[in-house]
Amino acid sequence: MAMLANQRREKILELIREDGQAKVMDLSRIFKVTEVTIRQDLERLEKDGFIVREHGGAFLKDIDMNVRSMSLQNQENMPLKMTIAKKAVEFINDGDTIILDSGSTTTEVARLMNSYKNLTVITNALNIALILGAYSGINVILTGGEFKAPTLSLTGQKAADFFQNLHVDKLFLATAGIALKSGLTYPGISDICVKRAMIESADITYLVADSTKIGKSSFASLGALSLIDYLITDSEIEKEYIELFSENEIKLIIA
Repeated sequence: MAMLANQRREKILELIREDGQAKVMDLSRIFKVTEVTIRQDLERLEKDGFIVREHGGAFLKDIDMNVRSMSLQNQENMPLKMTIAKKAVEFINDGDTIILDSGSTTTEVARLMNSYKNLTVITNALNIALILGAYSGINVILTGGEFKAPTLSLTGQKAADFFQNLHVDKLFLATAGIALKSGLTYPGISDICVKRAMIESADITYLVADSTKIGKSSFASLGALSLIDYLITDSEIEKEYIELFSENEIKLIIA
């Protein structure tokens, strides 16, 4: 039973790290436990130094500093993400219209795009818009939506609606988990409609995900791996996954 409680707390923390905050009432509904149980979970997470409790919920510790410095919460496996970004930009051509999803790997892609000409980039990430806005050859378009502090992104139905009737050449999509059974998964429910709308707008979808995300499942499922055209990952991907993706006709690009 204690293991189940630990797993639930991990998932609660994952959600708060994604959205920046959470309400007791919502967590109680999502995890199908009482509000008393959720309050105990939040108390433990606060004691461990991850969150700060407030009336009716909790928010992520140090989130104000992240927003002020425009830095992303997730800074893990950065060398792998930089390698993937270098490979990803090889598939961008002058004159393209592309979507860059929010995330730490896609942020690294944006940093490498300074030499392109006549490029149009649509993004839901404020930090990516600021990076690309400094490059003279790029026309930057930012979606609307609700601001999500940990990912410096815009999310929800308004962000998804922005992509209606839009057509782009390429999408560079992020994910939290990628597995054959659960497909593409994310910690935040509000992102699912945005990712789906992005995919529907793009001719080609490149999923950029480091090898540590392969075989993992997060909270909310976007759908099957057949939604993507290519997976760009790093050379630390395990051999069994290379074979599995090949068997399921998923085109792998290894950086």
